Amino acid sequence: MADRVRRSDAEWRRLLPLEVYYVTRRGATEPPFSGRYWNHKGEGLYLCACCNSPLFASSTKFDSGTGWPSFFAPVAEEAVALREDRSHGMVRTEVLCRACDAHLGHLFPDGPPPTGMRYCINSLALRFLPRKRD
Repeated sequence: MADRVRRSDAEWRRLLPLEVYYVTRRGATEPPFSGRYWNHKGEGLYLCACCNSPLFASSTKFDSGTGWPSFFAPVAEEAVALREDRSHGMVRTEVLCRACDAHLGHLFPDGPPPTGMRYCINSLALRFLPRKRD
C-alpha cells in the first residue's frame, strides 16, 4: 500500500481544483455522463486525483450504462477502503482512497463477473496514467 497522505482541509482546498476538492474531500458527486472518464477507453492506470495512488486498472473498467466510470475490482484490495454511507436517506458503501481518504464514489453488488461488483467512481476523483507502449 502507498504511504498515508495527511493534509489539513485548508491544504487540500489550496492544492486541488475546486470541483475536485468538493468531490474528493466533501463527498459530492459529479452529474452522470459529465466526467472525462465515464466513456474513456485508454489502456493504463487510474490514479487518485489527490495523491496519485494507483486505484484501478483499465482492464477492470466496463460500461455500466450509469454515466460514471465503473470498475469490477480495484488494482489491489489495499488500494481502497470501504465504509457505510447513510447520506441522502440511503444505505450505500462508500469507496475511499486508502492512502489519503479521498471520496471516490460507491460500491454496488451489480457488476459483471468475475467479482459481481461495480465500483462507481467519479471522474473528478481520478487521474489517468496511460500504459507506455514498447
